[in-house]
Amino acid sequence: MTNTTHRDAVSQRSGRVTRIDRGWSSVALDSTGEVARARNIGADVAVGDRVVISSDGERIEKVQPRTSSLTRRASSDTVRAESHTIAANIDVVLVVQAASQPINPRRLERELVLAFDSGATPMVVLNKCDEVNDELLDSRAAQVRTVSMGVEVVGVSAQTGVGMDELKRHIYMCAESIEPTIALIGASGVGKSTLVNTLLGSQVQRTGTVRDGDQRGRHTTTAAELLKMADGGWVVDTPGLRAVGLWTSHVGLERAFADVFGAAATCKFRDCKHEREPDCGVRSAIEAGVFTDERLSNLKSLVAEEQALEAEQEAREKLANRKGARRTT
Repeated sequence: MTNTTHRDAVSQRSGRVTRIDRGWSSVALDSTGEVARARNIGADVAVGDRVVISSDGERIEKVQPRTSSLTRRASSDTVRAESHTIAANIDVVLVVQAASQPINPRRLERELVLAFDSGATPMVVLNKCDEVNDELLDSRAAQVRTVSMGVEVVGVSAQTGVGMDELKRHIYMCAESIEPTIALIGASGVGKSTLVNTLLGSQVQRTGTVRDGDQRGRHTTTAAELLKMADGGWVVDTPGLRAVGLWTSHVGLERAFADVFGAAATCKFRDCKHEREPDCGVRSAIEAGVFTDERLSNLKSLVAEEQALEAEQEAREKLANRKGARRTT
């Protein structure tokens, strides 16, 4: 087979994963755009992955290296030290909040760590801005900016279309691509599915209502799916995350808490606990109103969570190694 023939054959078998269902992947083929179904048993595959299908068309043969990945800790109560990649090869992560609900800064900080760690560009979207007056919208946007570390914050109404042109402009500018891939994360009830439908230009994703008592929504999206946007590019809708379980952080903590780390660099002692030590840059920043004590406490909690996860992983690896050693003797 010549090199040209080989490349053509690979092209006919390569594509991008658009959905995963119980051991099967839906793959949009590069050659025709048609969607093929292939088994992914044994393959570490996520929505958005670029893959090669076996010559018989039955299974995923190869997963290409990822440029980015939105990864969290597996949500099962019985499995903690395993990762779950929500979406791969994304350019922008939209962290969606509802302007109609009080902002939870501690959850937002977690979501921003997740977004920064993905390797994509985070943006915060304040959806449902049509449900609040301008004064309240400005107040909640200001609250978001106290913890968003310079991340772009855009107010929109996916229901009425207000702010959507500005959001799209920011997406294409951040991605520097005419066909960007974006992923949305956020709690149930913030309007992600309605936002996805607006980006798609059609009513593709089912939407639901929020409960009157607590304004929490039902999970109208049950599986991550890669969908084509009306103006070019792709969007990954993800199920609402009740709990944002972080995976081991690489740069996310440092970037999401850049103000705290910057203040810590001015502490007199390198091992400063930021409690009662003299000349503590972090305590000075809190007293000056640069950030709150609650923000520092959340950072400490997230660091402890990461350390506990790393300890779990290490324990699992040691157990697996011992079992492997017993099998070989």
